[in-house]
Amino acid sequence: MIPVAEARARILKGFAPLGAETVPLAAAHGRTLAVDLRARLTQPPFPVSAMDGYAVRAADIAAAPARLTMIGSAPAGRMFDGSVGPGQCIRIFTGAVVPPGADTILIQENATADGATITALQAEPQGRYVRPAGLDFREGEIAIRAGTTLDARHVGLAAATNHAWLEVRRRPRVAILSTGDEIVLPGTQPAPGQIVSSNGPALAAFVAEAGGRPVMLPIAPDDTNALQAIAEGARGCDLLVTSGGASVGDHDLVRDALGAKGLELDFWQIAMRPGKPLMFGRFGDVPLLGLPGNPVSSLVCAVLFLGPALATMLAKREVGPKIERAELGCDLPANDRREDYLRATLERQPDGRLVVTPFGKQDSSMMALLASADALAIRPSNAPAAQKGEPIEIVRL
Repeated sequence: MIPVAEARARILKGFAPLGAETVPLAAAHGRTLAVDLRARLTQPPFPVSAMDGYAVRAADIAAAPARLTMIGSAPAGRMFDGSVGPGQCIRIFTGAVVPPGADTILIQENATADGATITALQAEPQGRYVRPAGLDFREGEIAIRAGTTLDARHVGLAAATNHAWLEVRRRPRVAILSTGDEIVLPGTQPAPGQIVSSNGPALAAFVAEAGGRPVMLPIAPDDTNALQAIAEGARGCDLLVTSGGASVGDHDLVRDALGAKGLELDFWQIAMRPGKPLMFGRFGDVPLLGLPGNPVSSLVCAVLFLGPALATMLAKREVGPKIERAELGCDLPANDRREDYLRATLERQPDGRLVVTPFGKQDSSMMALLASADALAIRPSNAPAAQKGEPIEIVRL
């Protein structure tokens, strides 16, 4: 058995960033930016008012109250055709361009108007309520870095920088193959000895959430010829993910059946719990990641290995998994030689402390427990007993 870190490093060596494609802005949410996005304009292009009021010279209202003569107005979207001289002002609205000569905004709450005569009730320093040119961004500046997964904020910023089309990484196509005579599709009434397949749907959702495109293959029975035929559906994909395949031992059937069709195995079995029977290799031109058949083991391994592989193909800025630290909420016994990933709850205390509390039961078949977990608490191999309050590393779910 090899350590978790070594297994992840060997897996990631098998992947490289995928090519880029151009998509419309409306389809960019959730995609990963392939190149740095630079602003095509300066925002704001001119100094603009941040408030409704009057564009004035700060020197004219330094000794408030002070009277000014209003010589025009500047609503948003229209510029005042002229400049502001000594003792003058213009009516201005939020977002309107501050005219030459004016250097501050007297908000309307601090002024009274009598026709064209405006009385400033309060002094304001230069630049008050004025958004200078380029406050948000300037033409040519990098607005969004390559490798960023675009959320609603990034889409809005891309629009503001005047981009209607974006270059993003192609979504990895991930073939998902569940194996086992005992597996039936959700919605089917299982016969005695059968179980409903949860790995396939869960892994497909995981792939989609991570930015990939899942390709669901039929469930493969424990038959060499059938498994070989179904696995051919992964040709042309960027990754084949299998789950289960045990007849005598986990992945024996997958190894033997696909080995006859060109599977080159890098490793199988890693020193972790849950997820010892993890396999990695190449099925022809397609990398193959073999996950355990137990539902919890399958998803935990997806977090630790499949997620980073997808992030590498997408050239994301962070490959992960992201390791954080928290405080133990309970005592833990000494660990054995397998690195342990305990399903746990996570809670922020009133004083700011982050407390992680592993569940008492950690069976790798308990999907309901995994679904209610907030994080995985990491116990290194051969770790001594740990006491409540001690620091521990975690991976958020």
